[in-house]
Amino acid sequence: MIKYETDSRKVKKGQIFVAIEGHTVDGHDFIEEAVKNGASEVICERTVPCNVPETVVYSSEKYLKDQLKEDYADEINKLKIIGITGTNGKTTTCYLTYQLLTLLGVEAAYMGTIGFKYRDMDITLNNTTPDILTIYNLLLDALEKGCTTVVMEVSSHSLDYERMYGLHIDIAAFTNLTEDHLDYHKTMENYLQAKLKIIDYLPSSGTLIVNSDDEASQKFIDKFGKGIKVGLNGDYKIEDFQITPATTHLKFSYQNKDYEVTTNLTSKFNVYNYLTALAMVHACGFKIEDIIDLTSQIKPPKGRCETHKVNGGYAVIDYAHTPDAVEKVIEAYNELKTARLITIVGCGGDRDPIKRPIMGKIATELSDYTILTSDNPRTEDPQKIMDDILKGVVGENYEVILDRKTAIKKGIDMLNPEDILLILGKGHEDYQIIGHEKIHLDDAEEVENWHA
Repeated sequence: MIKYETDSRKVKKGQIFVAIEGHTVDGHDFIEEAVKNGASEVICERTVPCNVPETVVYSSEKYLKDQLKEDYADEINKLKIIGITGTNGKTTTCYLTYQLLTLLGVEAAYMGTIGFKYRDMDITLNNTTPDILTIYNLLLDALEKGCTTVVMEVSSHSLDYERMYGLHIDIAAFTNLTEDHLDYHKTMENYLQAKLKIIDYLPSSGTLIVNSDDEASQKFIDKFGKGIKVGLNGDYKIEDFQITPATTHLKFSYQNKDYEVTTNLTSKFNVYNYLTALAMVHACGFKIEDIIDLTSQIKPPKGRCETHKVNGGYAVIDYAHTPDAVEKVIEAYNELKTARLITIVGCGGDRDPIKRPIMGKIATELSDYTILTSDNPRTEDPQKIMDDILKGVVGENYEVILDRKTAIKKGIDMLNPEDILLILGKGHEDYQIIGHEKIHLDDAEEVENWHA
């Protein structure tokens, strides 16, 4: 057990409580509770009277990072860490890599948007890349249980906040860079620079794998000095692919040798996700032939192009919630459709309002019909969010249904044979955030429970 704790509710007898002044909560307000729960010492930025020793430091957050690095980083760095960054595709690429390594007999763990998974551990996380203390706790625990390799999503926020401080990455991958999180980063250049920080964790002996069909990939190669490319002209070269609503047949070459594989994935972007995963597992020392042999056993994570046959058509649940991801998903299914394509989509509240009209425009222009709805309105008025979305809409092939449950039912009701219904934005999430409260809502459940 790590001897430091920042959540007063989780303090165990003898631990050191580090009071951090966060963005919404100030740990100094909970020192008394931490001591009551057994804290033997307090680290803080200002004195708060209590009956255990206190150490006042300039920055509690920096103190914690430095102590974690000093006390635990050497041990945790015995793990092989594979880190994946990029706007879209992190979760799928990461999860596919984790599955392949596990099937190949590696004691592998996954950390990312859909939680932390290792053997029987299945822990929900609050962020794609959690806070530094959670990362250290999870990795140390997994290491002690026999884990040797961790495949983790590395978000731009986590790189900016140095949540991996003290750790190294053995293999780093870059998927793509498109507009997202500009409410935080402000500019695409800032966003790119945050992503590029993953190279700071990669020693010169490490491996960098990039999607060379994304123009930002060269920036990663320039910073690291070398890189393995996946793409139409990559080291792992995409030669051809055929996509159906449930599978993809891929032909690729590597070092002048041709390979073929069929995956349980669909859409063009999953060609890149799969091939990046294969390249990373190959970089771990496994033969391409052995990876291909196991590919039929892997599947996409929950809420990533998750397909259900319903009411004579297909309902596809996907996490796409950025303009680029929404565009890519709709375009992918437009190539597959034999009938209509209907899209259900919305935008989150308290997040990047710039993308709202863009997403409204993309969805209505590329779909035969669109139902615009809510997606985690949080503390914003859902109608205000919708008004922003509608600024980008020019046609009349849409309707607005703010209640997401009702929108999903209407979408399924509309299906004719072979129609495809895309339900975008929530993916694996089983809740809707309204105000500060999480209300249970699972898009997949709504599809499975549909009645005419």
